[in-house]
Amino acid sequence: MRADYPSLSQSIASLTSGEDDPIALMATVACEVHHADDRFDWTGFYRVTGPELLKIGPYQGGHGCLVIPFSRGVCGAAARTREVQLVPDVDAFDGHIACASSTRSELVIPVFDKTDRLLAVFDIDSDQHDAFTQEDADALSGILSNVFASVDPLS
Repeated sequence: MRADYPSLSQSIASLTSGEDDPIALMATVACEVHHADDRFDWTGFYRVTGPELLKIGPYQGGHGCLVIPFSRGVCGAAARTREVQLVPDVDAFDGHIACASSTRSELVIPVFDKTDRLLAVFDIDSDQHDAFTQEDADALSGILSNVFASVDPLS
């Protein structure tokens, strides 16, 4: 089953309407996205918790890395560059962190609050090579932007 992004977007918008707590929003998005597509083995957030530091947030799937510095891995690259990372083969990504040995490809999207401050990165792993497309990246970026657009900066 492939994600039906228009339906997923509507569902997430309905579930998160009026909510501004970033953790509640992350938990809901991770759950809904994870169950929307068979390619998605691990789906979740790494939150910015300090200077140049990500810590695991709400997720679906097996265990994840607890801490990721901005200087390491695909998630770190997304946080450092503030750009989507679409990685068809994690073994070819210099500095990839293997939180799960089954991961073959990865999509990581930076998540911003209403002031354009980096709040987290949204990470999706797949056990399939080249599992993600630009369509996935664009659709999910739009969903995340809509959900987190009203979140105030965290202190």
